[in-house]
Amino acid sequence: MTPAVVVLLLCAGLSEAVGRVLPFLVRRPGTSPKAVVSLLTTGGLVEASVFALWPLTAWTLADWAAPAPPGPVLVWTPGLLAPLLLAAVLAFPLLGPALHLLLLAGVGVGLTGPLAAATGLGWWSAAACVAVAGAGLGVAVEVVRRLVGRMTAARAREVVV
Repeated sequence: MTPAVVVLLLCAGLSEAVGRVLPFLVRRPGTSPKAVVSLLTTGGLVEASVFALWPLTAWTLADWAAPAPPGPVLVWTPGLLAPLLLAAVLAFPLLGPALHLLLLAGVGVGLTGPLAAATGLGWWSAAACVAVAGAGLGVAVEVVRRLVGRMTAARAREVVV
């Protein structure tokens, strides 16, 4: 991965984390700055990791669907990643989750062409691999996020009681 791609992934992850942390901060205005920085750093790294895994997961699914001859693995390029950064910037809940989802779908369509070309799959099959990979990663992160939230809330109740 080039340094430009790493920087774009980190910016997209941080932007996505800010969009997720802001509603939390609105509900808890007394949160310490140290906790805010910790939440943003952790969330940004997790979101950037999920974004980085999206093409690799789609590649793996495509390989299962129709084993292709060994070739270059699908990776992010700055051109493919720029729309993802735009989608992450628009992730703020007040700006519209529907628009954010539409932009992520556009990023997925952008990944579909290179995946289809690299694996020899048809466009629709490659699109299905990209969609399943994106949805699977999104659901996995959401499940972990909710579990951590419940564990943190339960621990906080124990401390208060």
